[in-house]
Amino acid sequence: MSALTAATPSRAAGAVLRAELTLFRREPGSLFWIMVFPTALLSVLGSIPAFRTPDPEHGLRMVEVYVPVVVLTSMVMAGMQAMPPVITNYRERGVLRRMSTTPVRPTAVLASQMALHGGAALLSAVLSLSVGRLVFDVALPRQLFGYALALALSVVTALALGAAISAVSRTTKAATAMGAAVSLPMMFSAGLWLPVQAMPELLARIMEFLPFGAAARALGQAAAGDWPGLAHLGVLALWAVVLTGASARWFRWE
Repeated sequence: MSALTAATPSRAAGAVLRAELTLFRREPGSLFWIMVFPTALLSVLGSIPAFRTPDPEHGLRMVEVYVPVVVLTSMVMAGMQAMPPVITNYRERGVLRRMSTTPVRPTAVLASQMALHGGAALLSAVLSLSVGRLVFDVALPRQLFGYALALALSVVTALALGAAISAVSRTTKAATAMGAAVSLPMMFSAGLWLPVQAMPELLARIMEFLPFGAAARALGQAAAGDWPGLAHLGVLALWAVVLTGASARWFRWE
C-alpha cells in the first residue's frame, strides 16, 4: 500500500492493471468459460454432420450460423458471469474503500477489470473465428470493418451490463446469482438454443430489441458481407449508453 501511496496516479493505475492481470490469470474457471467453452461448443456442434450440411432454402450451414452465437457467448460469460462477482467481492471486502486513501482511484480497479474481461472476450472471438475457418471452412467475415464495429459495440454492451449487475448486487453471492439469471435470456436472444434466423418472425423481432439479439443480427449481416443494419447498431449503442448511465448512478464504492 505504501508503494502505491508514493506512486503517481498513472503509475499506480498501471500497477493495479498488472496486479489484476496476475490475479485474472490465476482464475482457471473464468478463463475456461470465457476463452475455452465457446470454441469447444463450436467444435462439438461442428462435429455433428447435420450442422455441416447446407440448408436447401438459405444455402447456409448451421455451423456458419453458430459462429456469431459462440462469439457472443464469450461476451456473456465475461460480462455477466465472470466480472460482477470480482468487483462485488472487492467492494464487500473494503478493497475499494481502502484504495480511496491512495493515488489509485477505485475506478482504476473497475477499468482494469473491464479491460481484462473485454480483452479475454475479444481473444475468444478471434479463437472461435479461427477454429471456424481452419476446421469447418467457415468464411471469415466479408465486411470486416462492419464486423469489427458490431463486435466492439457488443463487448461494450456486455461490460456495461456486467457493471450494472455489480452496481445493484450487495454481495458476491447475489452478483453470481443475478449474473446467471441475466445470462439465460441474453444467450437465448443471441440464438444459443435457437438461432435468430430460425425463430418465428414475431419472436425474432422482439429479440432484436435486446442487446444480444441485435448483436447476433449485426454480426451475421457483416459475416455475410453486408454492412450491419443501422437499427441493430443503434440498439446496441442505446443499451450501452443506458446501462453505463445506470451503473454510474447506482454504483457504490462501499
